[in-house]
Amino acid sequence: MLELVKFMVEELVDDKAGVVVTLDEDNTVNVKVSKADMGKVIGKDGRIAKAIRTIVKAAGNKTGVKYSVVILETE
Repeated sequence: MLELVKFMVEELVDDKAGVVVTLDEDNTVNVKVSKADMGKVIGKDGRIAKAIRTIVKAAGNKTGVKYSVVILETE
């Protein structure tokens, strides 16, 4: 799951090295991007973020695990 999310986010941002994707023990996928790329990941009215969450939900249903996605800003 981490590879899928990292691939999607890296294709959206300019600073690919600044993308950090981690998984918590409660199946929360944390996506950290730079402040400059935050708008590109969230998208207009949150459409891109919603699309990422939908894809992760569909992939999780295939494996039987429920994931949630949180987009964070690096300092």
